Amino acid sequence: MTVGDNLLTKRAKSAGEMQRVSFPSNDARVFATALVKLGYDSEAMLAAAQLSRSVLDDPDARVSCEAFGALIGYAMRTRPMKNLGARIAAQTLIGAFPLLDYLVLSSDSVGHGLHQLAAYFRLVGTPTKIEIRDEESPVRMIVRDSVSALSAEFTVAVAVLNLRAETDGRFNPEYVSFADERRLPLRRRDLVLQGLLRRQADGLLMRLPADEGLRYEVRRALARRIAGGDTRIASVARELGTSARTLRRRLAEQGSSYQSLVELARCEAAEQYLSDPSLSIAEISYLLGYSEPSALHRAFKRWKGTTPQAFRDMES
Repeated sequence: MTVGDNLLTKRAKSAGEMQRVSFPSNDARVFATALVKLGYDSEAMLAAAQLSRSVLDDPDARVSCEAFGALIGYAMRTRPMKNLGARIAAQTLIGAFPLLDYLVLSSDSVGHGLHQLAAYFRLVGTPTKIEIRDEESPVRMIVRDSVSALSAEFTVAVAVLNLRAETDGRFNPEYVSFADERRLPLRRRDLVLQGLLRRQADGLLMRLPADEGLRYEVRRALARRIAGGDTRIASVARELGTSARTLRRRLAEQGSSYQSLVELARCEAAEQYLSDPSLSIAEISYLLGYSEPSALHRAFKRWKGTTPQAFRDMES
């Protein structure tokens, strides 16, 4: 990944913009954990940022940009380090961002993993965007709209270090350049993602009645695809050996519609995901194909007459 146009030294946001930016609590927890490993005092650091452990442990909590900056500011005042973002990345274990890490590292290859990273990076809930430019040589990964140079440095370093670990050290980019090493297989490939998402899909499949004919086949296909997969009718129709037009017609003959089955699949998946406390509501919303948590909120209220958080609280 070649770096240009301030990709790693992205200019800081204006004061007004910074006040509006917030981070998922998991980001602050990851940084705080890494800083402790680097020798900083945990209690003093949290006190300087006015953060409590209960906030850091809440998967749905948000941390203000000011508090996050105070966390880093404490470290830099106490014991300044060069390349702090990369140093924090080196102390961050695979799985620190569970869903995103496993979506990337369960990929078939470095190239596929990079595209998964770009597609699903919004799961972490920060304004940073990642773009993969396959048409260039060498291929470039561009980090945009990061709130600070340190944040961009951390993002790039984590990607490089994790991909290096998952290729048993064979992924060794020079100048952070991926070049032709995109084709290196990842040792983990499908295994962890299967454990995370297929378990959910299998649970959904087991709940389906076995005597609904075409509706049943469509619901089975959607259950396998609903978590970040392709739920377009053309794709499902191909899997079932028919055309989108024919599938729509046959479902209409049975008094159903494709969109209603997609909504049903999302509702059932949402219920199951909400029972897993390791997934935040923001992550669940993106898994189900919604661009914002508020969209899941509206849909779930329509389906169940209550909010995702209220449903989670009742189930816990």
